[in-house]
Amino acid sequence: MANRKMNASKTLVVLCGLLFSAHSMGQTVDIAAAEALAKKSNCSKCHSIDKKKDGPSFKETAAKYKGKTDAEAKLIKHITSGPTIKIDGIEEQHQMVKTKDEAEIKNLVRYILSR
Repeated sequence: MANRKMNASKTLVVLCGLLFSAHSMGQTVDIAAAEALAKKSNCSKCHSIDKKKDGPSFKETAAKYKGKTDAEAKLIKHITSGPTIKIDGIEEQHQMVKTKDEAEIKNLVRYILSR
Protein backbone atom coordinates (compact mmCIF):
# COMPACT_ATOMS: atom_id res chain seq x y z
CA MET A 1 0.00 0.00 0.00
CA ALA A 2 2.80 2.43 0.90
CA ASN A 3 4.54 1.59 -2.38
CA ARG A 4 1.34 2.45 -4.32
CA LYS A 5 1.10 5.82 -2.56
CA MET A 6 4.74 6.52 -3.37
CA ASN A 7 4.18 5.69 -7.06
CA ALA A 8 1.04 7.83 -7.15
CA SER A 9 2.98 10.73 -5.62
CA LYS A 10 5.77 10.38 -8.15
CA THR A 11 3.27 10.25 -10.99
CA LEU A 12 1.57 13.40 -9.70
CA VAL A 13 4.90 15.23 -9.52
CA VAL A 14 5.76 14.21 -13.09
CA LEU A 15 2.34 15.28 -14.38
CA CYS A 16 2.59 18.64 -12.65
CA GLY A 17 6.01 19.15 -14.21
CA LEU A 18 4.67 18.32 -17.65
CA LEU A 19 1.72 20.68 -17.24
CA PHE A 20 4.04 23.46 -16.10
CA SER A 21 6.33 22.85 -19.07
CA ALA A 22 3.42 22.91 -21.50
CA HIS A 23 2.17 26.17 -19.98
CA SER A 24 5.63 27.70 -20.16
CA MET A 25 6.02 26.73 -23.80
CA GLY A 26 2.78 28.57 -24.53
CA GLN A 27 4.43 31.70 -23.15
CA THR A 28 7.30 31.81 -25.63
CA VAL A 29 8.18 35.12 -27.23
CA ASP A 30 8.85 35.72 -30.90
CA ILE A 31 11.60 38.28 -30.33
CA ALA A 32 11.91 39.36 -33.95
CA ALA A 33 8.15 39.93 -34.27
CA ALA A 34 8.01 41.83 -30.97
CA GLU A 35 10.92 44.06 -31.94
CA ALA A 36 9.38 44.69 -35.38
CA LEU A 37 6.05 45.71 -33.81
CA ALA A 38 7.83 47.93 -31.27
CA LYS A 39 9.70 49.60 -34.14
CA LYS A 40 6.52 49.98 -36.23
CA SER A 41 4.74 51.48 -33.20
CA ASN A 42 7.67 53.85 -32.52
CA CYS A 43 8.07 52.57 -28.94
CA SER A 44 11.79 53.39 -28.97
CA LYS A 45 10.99 57.09 -29.12
CA CYS A 46 10.30 56.97 -25.37
CA HIS A 47 11.47 53.50 -24.26
CA SER A 48 14.57 51.36 -24.56
CA ILE A 49 15.38 47.89 -23.33
CA ASP A 50 17.60 48.90 -20.42
CA LYS A 51 17.94 52.69 -20.28
CA LYS A 52 15.42 55.25 -19.06
CA LYS A 53 14.24 57.71 -21.67
CA ASP A 54 11.05 59.77 -21.41
CA GLY A 55 9.36 56.50 -20.42
CA PRO A 56 10.65 53.60 -18.36
CA SER A 57 12.91 50.97 -19.89
CA PHE A 58 11.43 47.57 -20.67
CA LYS A 59 13.73 46.18 -17.97
CA GLU A 60 12.27 48.61 -15.42
CA THR A 61 8.72 47.75 -16.51
CA ALA A 62 9.45 44.02 -16.24
CA ALA A 63 10.82 44.51 -12.71
CA LYS A 64 7.76 46.57 -11.70
CA TYR A 65 5.37 43.82 -12.77
CA LYS A 66 7.46 40.79 -11.80
CA GLY A 67 5.32 38.22 -9.98
CA LYS A 68 2.06 40.12 -10.52
CA THR A 69 -0.69 37.96 -11.97
CA ASP A 70 -2.33 40.89 -13.74
CA ALA A 71 0.85 42.22 -15.36
CA GLU A 72 0.04 41.07 -18.88
CA ALA A 73 -3.53 42.42 -18.75
CA LYS A 74 -2.40 45.80 -17.38
CA LEU A 75 0.27 46.25 -20.06
CA ILE A 76 -2.10 45.17 -22.82
CA LYS A 77 -4.59 47.79 -21.65
CA HIS A 78 -1.84 50.42 -21.43
CA ILE A 79 -0.51 49.92 -24.95
CA THR A 80 -3.93 49.54 -26.59
CA SER A 81 -5.96 52.28 -24.90
CA GLY A 82 -3.77 55.39 -25.25
CA PRO A 83 -3.93 56.55 -21.63
CA THR A 84 -2.86 60.00 -20.49
CA ILE A 85 0.72 59.98 -19.17
CA LYS A 86 3.04 62.64 -17.77
CA ILE A 87 6.42 63.37 -19.32
CA ASP A 88 8.43 66.04 -17.54
CA GLY A 89 5.22 67.22 -15.85
CA ILE A 90 3.37 67.63 -19.13
CA GLU A 91 0.36 65.43 -19.82
CA GLU A 92 0.11 63.73 -23.18
CA GLN A 93 -1.54 60.69 -24.65
CA HIS A 94 0.52 57.48 -24.79
CA GLN A 95 0.72 56.18 -28.34
CA MET A 96 -1.21 52.99 -29.04
CA VAL A 97 0.48 49.94 -30.50
CA LYS A 98 0.09 49.78 -34.29
CA THR A 99 -1.87 46.51 -34.52
CA LYS A 100 -5.24 45.11 -33.55
CA ASP A 101 -3.97 41.51 -33.67
CA GLU A 102 -4.32 40.12 -30.15
CA ALA A 103 -1.52 37.57 -30.63
CA GLU A 104 0.91 40.28 -31.77
CA ILE A 105 -0.04 42.48 -28.81
CA LYS A 106 0.40 39.63 -26.31
CA ASN A 107 3.74 38.75 -27.88
CA LEU A 108 4.96 42.35 -27.48
CA VAL A 109 3.81 42.45 -23.86
CA ARG A 110 5.53 39.13 -23.11
CA TYR A 111 8.66 40.50 -24.76
CA ILE A 112 8.59 43.57 -22.52
CA LEU A 113 7.95 41.47 -19.41
CA SER A 114 10.81 39.09 -20.30
CA ARG A 115 13.46 41.78 -20.40
